[in-house]
Formats: sequence, structure tokens, C-alpha cells
Amino acid sequence: MFAIFRKELRSFFMTPAGYIFMSLFLLLSGIFFVTANLFRMNSNFNAGFIGSAMFIFMLVSPILTMKLFSDEQRFKTDQLLLTAPIRITDIVLGKYLAAMAFFVITLAVTVLYALIIAIYGDLVVSETVGGYLGFILLGSSFIAVGLFISSTTDNQVVAALVTFASLLFMWILDMIISTLPTDQTSGVVFAVVLALALSLWLYLSTRNIIIGAGVFLVCAAVIGTVYGIKPELFTGFIGRIVGWFSVLKRFPDFAKGYVRLSSLVYYLSFSGFFVFLAVRVIEKRRWS
Repeated sequence: MFAIFRKELRSFFMTPAGYIFMSLFLLLSGIFFVTANLFRMNSNFNAGFIGSAMFIFMLVSPILTMKLFSDEQRFKTDQLLLTAPIRITDIVLGKYLAAMAFFVITLAVTVLYALIIAIYGDLVVSETVGGYLGFILLGSSFIAVGLFISSTTDNQVVAALVTFASLLFMWILDMIISTLPTDQTSGVVFAVVLALALSLWLYLSTRNIIIGAGVFLVCAAVIGTVYGIKPELFTGFIGRIVGWFSVLKRFPDFAKGYVRLSSLVYYLSFSGFFVFLAVRVIEKRRWS
């Protein structure tokens, strides 16, 4: 894993994609810092810089992740990795951690902005540290999504566009959730649709209709039992499930200097989920 990590991290400093990402992020975040903090004499670092930097990272992070696996497939170098005596998990984690390290290195440059406010203004250290921690966790989620999407295609442009569309969807998810139905009937229907999706995915993965149908019947029985015992659980069920993908609603606590264990677990679980999906995609390609 460490060999993959070193190779990928070095590649960010040797290819245009790494410098484009770093340049765009630092340029745009610097402009927002000057306009939101310096020009307005605003010492609230999180409300000024961190808030705008998160949006900027959403825009430019596809540049960072689009080449992680797409390049390997495009130039057929993935065959060397897939036949090497190394676990797929180590390959995926090596690439993921390399992208995370490059992101943290880039973000570390912006600490200079906080030092400027600390020298000439009133910097709230706890909120600033919490804001940076939340930003890193949020960035790890974005990178995990981009890693997974990059593992599914050999076209960098497609990987970048799909990643951007996915992150934009996650960005506006809270607004979408407010428009979703909250009645019990809609919740039950949505649960059945999820059960169908799960059984279909298992069937496509195993090509065994008995497994797919069996899982659906078990899920249907569980849904029916829960609805008969406690139907109110399905009230607002769609919003609760879709809300799991809302990575932004947990960030305000970090910006206030509050580090909650539940938020830490959420971001780590979210990132781990998409890294796991990437492992499964590459594992399937290895044996196909």
C-alpha cells in the first residue's frame, strides 16, 4: 500500500492535474479570503474563508480524483496492478490516501490566511481548528466519491463530470429533502423500491435469481412486520434515508468548534462506504 501511496502522491507533483488543482484552489480561495475577510475587515474565518473554500473544493476536486483509476484503465496499466501480488484493498487505499495527502498539503497553505487574521484581528482558535477538521473530513468524503466514480470508467472527462454532478447533488440535497413526501405510504413504497434495488444488485452480481428473490422476500417480510408493529417509523422515511448522503448538514458543528463523535463516525463511514464500493468494482474487474 505504501508503494502505491508514494507513487500516486509523486504523480500529483509530476502531472498537470495536480498543479491545476492546487493552483485553482489556492487562487480562488485566496480571492474569497481577500474579499470576504480582508476587504470587509471580518475576523470570522469560518464564515468568510472556510465557507467559500468548501464550495471551491467541490468545484475542483474532480480534477484531483478523475485520474486515480481512469488513467490506469486508459493506458492499460491497470493490468499490472491487478496481476501484482498485492491486495485490491491496498491498491485502492494507497490511491485514496495519496489524494487525501495532496489535498491536506494544499489546504495547509491556507493556514497562512488564519495567521494573518490572528496577527491583525481576533481569531477564534477553537472554531478555526474545528472548521479545518470538518473541512478535511468533508474533503475525504468528496474524494471517496470521486475515487469510486473514477474506478468505473476509463475516461477522465466522464469521471470528472459525473463526480462534479454527484457532488453538486450532495451540495443541494438538503433543499431536495425539504420537498420529499413524508407520509407513511410513500415511506413504505420507498422501502420496497430499496428492497427491489438491493435484490437486483445481488442478482446482477451473482447471476443467481434465487439469492436475489430470497433477499427481496426477506426484506418485504421485514417491511411488512415493521409496518404492522410500528407504522410511524415510515413517516419521513424517505428524508431520513436520502439525508444520509447530506454531508453538509453536519459541518456547522465543526465550524462552531464542536467536534461530535457521531459526526466523526458519519464522515468516516461515508468515506469508507465509497472506498469499499471502489474495491468491489476493481475486484470484479480483476476476475472478469
